[in-house]
Amino acid sequence: MGESAAIRIQGLGKRYRLGEQGPLAGWLRAGRAGAVAEEIWALRDVTFDVARGEAIGIVGRNGAGKSTLLKILARITEPSTGSAVLEGRVGSLLEVGTGFHPELTGRENVYLNGAILGLRRREIAARFDEIVEFSGVSRFLDTPVKRYSSGMRVRLAFAVAAHLDPEILIVDEVLAVGDAEFQSRCLGKMSDVAGHGRTVLFVSHNLAALRALCTRAIWLESGRVTAAGEVASVVDAYLAASHQRASVPVAERSDRGGSGDLRITRIEIRTPSGARPKTGAPLRIVFGYCAANEAPLKSVRLALLFCDSLGTRVFVTDTRLVNADFAKLPPEGELVCEIPDLPLAAGRYPLSVWAAVGDEVADHVENAVALEVENGDVFGTGRATVAAVQGPVVVRHAWRFDEAPDDAALARADARP
Repeated sequence: MGESAAIRIQGLGKRYRLGEQGPLAGWLRAGRAGAVAEEIWALRDVTFDVARGEAIGIVGRNGAGKSTLLKILARITEPSTGSAVLEGRVGSLLEVGTGFHPELTGRENVYLNGAILGLRRREIAARFDEIVEFSGVSRFLDTPVKRYSSGMRVRLAFAVAAHLDPEILIVDEVLAVGDAEFQSRCLGKMSDVAGHGRTVLFVSHNLAALRALCTRAIWLESGRVTAAGEVASVVDAYLAASHQRASVPVAERSDRGGSGDLRITRIEIRTPSGARPKTGAPLRIVFGYCAANEAPLKSVRLALLFCDSLGTRVFVTDTRLVNADFAKLPPEGELVCEIPDLPLAAGRYPLSVWAAVGDEVADHVENAVALEVENGDVFGTGRATVAAVQGPVVVRHAWRFDEAPDDAALARADARP
């Protein structure tokens, strides 16, 4: 490996055999005539280098191979072909709570993760207070991690990964969990890590954050590198392809996540007049769905994410926010989201849909449909509200002038009992 390269990936591939469950399952199938294992390649012939001190973003739709790549780099799984050589200590946050032992407390897990990274106890102790302060979970530090919420786990996991001085920091979708203030601190910390000559690999659907942090990007599609280069050009190419995918009917989309217990089969955008959606006007979004079997669905939650052209979330409509989770639904039907006053300025907005059954994600489709919004005369002034000028959100408001009372009036007011 050259002196300037922190990561060198050559011909990397990862193959999975569908239905493979270990030696016993293989032995049981051995006597089954004509049994053929189906293979899929999550990664295929991936080659690129990452320079020391470089912040690089990985983009791609669901199932493109992003998480598989990071798991190989973090030594969680082994490649089927090729090699990945990393120089230096690696800190990684790939999933909520990855590397935490659920029975151990937050404090114990901090020391455990530090030991795994090769740090001595006194080195971990020197950073301990900073880790705890950043995570914001000091009250629960001596509570077993299994009792933490997902937000608490990711806060502590990121704090550990970023503060134990890794030469290489690998982060997968940390911005999907936590509030805006925490997400901002995460970006700031990753920028600080990169600014001190360390290497950052960052996977996120938030393309605005990725563009702000990274200098270079790699676009994965179906396990292969589609494009690599300067971050703006790669992101622009990826967005153009994403906009094309939004025109494909959601029932035909294969790039979706979730268990499949429920699938969104149709999305229709409707307005009272039948015209295109307008700023400030009512909007109805209808979702057709079907279950994986004939049994009724229980505890169904649905969310719709409205994003701008860079994938930054503008707002969310979520059944849980309005206490509208569906306790029981037939195996097939329609769900309707009503927005009485569309607060979006004129522009194009990719919508992503997310559905859960019980506590498990059942379906998740990024850029499921595109919402084209025309200008509506919200304020009755004839002035256009365009996202590129005013920003994406239009808020009904009014202004007035309040004449300041004179000093004598203020004195009389203060003297009143």
